Amino acid sequence: MIVWINGAFGAGKTSTARELIELIPNSTLFDPEVIGGALPHLLPSKSLAEVSDYQDLPIWRRLVVDTAAALLAEVGGVLVVPMTLLRQDYRDEIFGGLAARRIAVRHVVLAPEETILRERISGRPVPADLPDGEMRVRQWSLDHIEPYRAALAGWLGADAHSIDTGALTPCETAEHIVDALRTGAAAVCDIVQTPEPTAETVAAGVLLFDDLDRVLLVDPTYKAGWEFPGGVVERGEAPARAGMREVTEETGIRLAEAPRLVVVDWEPPTPPGYGGMRFLFDGGHLDSGAARGMLLPGPELRDCRFVTEEEAAKLLPPVRYERLRWALRARERGVALYLEAGVPVGGQ
Repeated sequence: MIVWINGAFGAGKTSTARELIELIPNSTLFDPEVIGGALPHLLPSKSLAEVSDYQDLPIWRRLVVDTAAALLAEVGGVLVVPMTLLRQDYRDEIFGGLAARRIAVRHVVLAPEETILRERISGRPVPADLPDGEMRVRQWSLDHIEPYRAALAGWLGADAHSIDTGALTPCETAEHIVDALRTGAAAVCDIVQTPEPTAETVAAGVLLFDDLDRVLLVDPTYKAGWEFPGGVVERGEAPARAGMREVTEETGIRLAEAPRLVVVDWEPPTPPGYGGMRFLFDGGHLDSGAARGMLLPGPELRDCRFVTEEEAAKLLPPVRYERLRWALRARERGVALYLEAGVPVGGQ
């Protein structure tokens, strides 16, 4: 199990985490800051220059998951992780990756009043060896208060067990967390994630359209980026039926009959992915009632939207967009196309 201690800079996460490992038997402190500190030794300076926060680097998020899983496999017990996460998609990616390894996460947010946060940030010691370090570090922390407030008022406040630490010492805060874990107030996060594949997979997606002929795209919690409704075909399951099942699980929409095939695309392996066969079906038009009744937000989807082909090109990864582009052409012609890596083959 992981106890993830979230909150703004200055909320007391690290101090509380140190106290917490003294209260929870067989617990270990894992601070993902060490991964951020290692990235300058791993990545070219050009990659680091492209972001202002190392959390924006996909390698940081992957390494957090991999390191936490490896550490738990080594030491067992409970991992206490003090780390600010203010973007829901990053939370979903990291917690989802842990869920794929069957590691439960209990999410706690330390939430003192903003005036107290500002006082703590102003009095926080900063590295003396950085030019203008005091001003830059403090300003960087202050700049994150507004995103923190927005997250706390939205997804973070709904997702995590909140503790007002304004009048609490780190030891008292740790005791509150222990009580929340014992009583279940800090419950296991409801993050849906399928295990990472160990071989080629078969997946089925379904294209659904509104009355303006725009196609539905979804933003899953269990992977980065926009996608079609759908998912991995289970053992012994027909691809079309898998697509129908996934549409219902993700959106709450039940298709009355099996959708028509428009594209089969072979996705080549690109490490660390294994690739495999991708089926894309035409699920037809949704009436306005079905479109309004989609289950959002939910454990599987952060968001969804109907988009034009041009808008889809800005949201989808290139190969996925090519799959959509050819599916739309196949739909217009009433045929099914065979693709390899998003490109038609066989004189179609």
